Amino acid sequence: METSTGGGEPVKGVRAAERLLADMRSEIGRADTKASVLIGAIGVCVGAVAGGVGKPSGAGGPGAVLWWAGGVAWALALGFLMFAAAPRYRRSAWEPGGPLSYFLDIRRASRSGRLPEALRSAEDDPLPGLVTALSDTSGIVAAKHRWIRVGIGCFALGAVLLSAAVVAG
Repeated sequence: METSTGGGEPVKGVRAAERLLADMRSEIGRADTKASVLIGAIGVCVGAVAGGVGKPSGAGGPGAVLWWAGGVAWALALGFLMFAAAPRYRRSAWEPGGPLSYFLDIRRASRSGRLPEALRSAEDDPLPGLVTALSDTSGIVAAKHRWIRVGIGCFALGAVLLSAAVVAG
């Protein structure tokens, strides 16, 4: 997008904001892929464990406690990873004269009959919308990565607990 001030000079920060926004959108896609792959891995592991691979013998004792604790850790991991993969929405804070930065902003401007005006405003000065979009997407990336880290931790804990259950019998 070629953007300039009224004097024909490029608006400082627009190119950097566009580049960073593209990078963050790619990172959101990578985070979703990581979470999806890990969800699949948990499914495979749960299938193997449920099929009796390494199931502790006996109805009670330390092996059973470790077994159930490992299962709970894997269930938590699954929940956290699904939360990481879930779409993130925020309420549209768009008001007439404000920047368009989000699909719900566009919807809100359209429903109010002000979308053409909002698009012209965004074309005249794209930086405010880009700044808002950068702020929002960086928050999304941080949240997705946080939930993925927690999910991986629970998955690893579950693997350790289930392995200990097999050893404890």
